Amino acid sequence: MIVEIKDDFDLQKIADSGQCFRIKTFADGTYRFVTGNYILYIRQCGQDFFDVNCSEEEWHKIWFPYFDLSQSYCQLRSLVPASDAYMQNAMTTGSGLRILRQEPWEMVVTFIISQRKNIPSIKKSVELLSATFGEPVDTPYEKLYLFPPAEKLMLASDDALSECRLGYRTSYIQDAAQKIATNQINLSALEQAGDTALFDTLKQIRGVGDKVANCICLFAYGRTSHVPVDTWIHKVIDREYHGKEPFTRYGKYAGIMQQYIFYYAQTHKKELQPGQ
Repeated sequence: MIVEIKDDFDLQKIADSGQCFRIKTFADGTYRFVTGNYILYIRQCGQDFFDVNCSEEEWHKIWFPYFDLSQSYCQLRSLVPASDAYMQNAMTTGSGLRILRQEPWEMVVTFIISQRKNIPSIKKSVELLSATFGEPVDTPYEKLYLFPPAEKLMLASDDALSECRLGYRTSYIQDAAQKIATNQINLSALEQAGDTALFDTLKQIRGVGDKVANCICLFAYGRTSHVPVDTWIHKVIDREYHGKEPFTRYGKYAGIMQQYIFYYAQTHKKELQPGQ
């Protein structure tokens, strides 16, 4: 099926944006996305046109909200004052990014894993978890494994989890699996929670501090006012904004603006090194 996307939409920038760790690219220009039990293969086939392997119903039910296509990212440029040259450059460089609306359980686990790990290492651990505990699925492109449910990881042994290169995060993931599998924390019900209640509930899971909770709020629940602050964002705030957080002015779009800054920082790392 061919779909038209008129707003900013760049598959490679989305893949490189550091918010999703299971995107895969193929030689023919196809990109693979997975959320829950749904798998999408998507390839650009013209200006604003994309070939997708799903039905029209699935596109509108699953993937349209997944890519946050109800929000015009192009219009967000008008919110940035001309005086903020760094944000202007970040938005130009990152044009095409989207905030993905991902499956909450996977986001809990992957962002617990993300602590003190680089992106390639995170991807490796996530794929090992999926291959070890997930359900296999054969597609025309590949054999892949769905992300394992909490119930499966709750029953996993320490040794089996350790083989997935989780390190000290193993006990955190076991705690998360136990809380979600036993419904002590209901991730689906949290969809209806207010921002503060959602944030505070997520922090009841071991290993989920402010940064990880903000990531889950933003990338799983679409709470775009939440701003994850990692080492790179700290560097930008200190160097470019004299220690003053620049996102508050953007209100409910603050998390989207953070993602532009994060992407820009990742592609301009030398500028943020000491002495540069």
